[in-house]
Amino acid sequence: MKLSTFIARRYLFSRKEKTIINVISWISLVGITVSTLALIVVMSVYNGIGLLTQSLFNVFDPELLIEPAEGKTFHTSAIDYDALCSTDGVEQVSQIVEENAWLTLRQAEAIVQLRGVDGSYGAASGLDTMIAEGEYLLRESFLDGEDTVYQDFLLMGWNIMIRMGINSMTNTPLAIHIPKRGTSSIGFSMDEAFNNGYAFPAGAFRIQEEIDNLYVVADIRFVRHLMSYAPDEVTALAVTLSDSKQLGSVKRQLRSLLGDNYTVKDRFDQKPLYYKIFRSERLGVFLILSLIVLISTLNLIASLSLLIINKRKDIATMRALGMDGVQIRRVFFTEGILIALVGVVAGLLLGLITCLLQQHFGIVKLGANAVVDAFPVAMRLVDFVATFLVVTLLSTLVVAFTVRRAKI
Repeated sequence: MKLSTFIARRYLFSRKEKTIINVISWISLVGITVSTLALIVVMSVYNGIGLLTQSLFNVFDPELLIEPAEGKTFHTSAIDYDALCSTDGVEQVSQIVEENAWLTLRQAEAIVQLRGVDGSYGAASGLDTMIAEGEYLLRESFLDGEDTVYQDFLLMGWNIMIRMGINSMTNTPLAIHIPKRGTSSIGFSMDEAFNNGYAFPAGAFRIQEEIDNLYVVADIRFVRHLMSYAPDEVTALAVTLSDSKQLGSVKRQLRSLLGDNYTVKDRFDQKPLYYKIFRSERLGVFLILSLIVLISTLNLIASLSLLIINKRKDIATMRALGMDGVQIRRVFFTEGILIALVGVVAGLLLGLITCLLQQHFGIVKLGANAVVDAFPVAMRLVDFVATFLVVTLLSTLVVAFTVRRAKI
């Protein structure tokens, strides 16, 4: 062990002398520990909230979405649909027809995004597990004499159902109006300007505010009929993967298979603004908390300055032992770095323990109407590494500045 490091360690951990200088040094250490702890906990909670929000969006945002490069719809017969479904890594392909619609019931009305889905969509997306009221039901058949009659149902966003003043037990059908293609509503009657259909509410899903305010889900055959689409006409195909780690590989395969007439979008491509804002906010939070860390490291200036003043006799002894100014400065520089390292390591460990406790026991709860009971936490190695580097770098700069300006 170098002499400078030995002396610095004795200054920090020796119990023989209890002075105000020691107290200030430990206050500096505790300050760095607490700020490091706060940085880790806040970033982990922010990560958890981000992942929770993304998982809610993922119910409506498939892992891969295939859309026409031009136009609004395409026919599945125009592509090699069987090859698409059998592509390595593809578990399920669901057909989607989506359009703006106008819902009315007596005096209530709402403009919604009507999404028609096939029978595999509920299980593939997880929507069938997000029903807050009623049941997952899109179409039901029954016999009317010798004829089979089909009754269509709607799954509605929670806020839409409230706005319409209904529930899953409402026995009056809702009217769904979609403008006819190639016509304008001006100067036409409702029947002439709109394709009209009727369906009963089956249930409501409660996912995320933006989705709950906008979406209504129906059977794809019902929506195709309203839109006067062909039996194989879709606005998009939702692709579910057997392994999310193969996303890049499957995306490249599908692009090669479909060609330039179709786009293959992952979740980042589907909501680029949301993901960019999330990353920007995350960086902003980290920078703001880094400023708090910087303020806590400034305590090192006071503790080192007072330590140097208090150790004048020790400095004289060091000179008598043959140490020059550079070696003596190195003693106090090492002292400051030791304070910072002990503080940052303790903060990282406490942050890890705090996050693990929150993950397993949910100590800090959310409100009664929240999607989850407790604040979600997601720890990332990059946050721990970045925190260690930032705290260490800021502390090193502060300590170097203090020791260099000190009169030794």
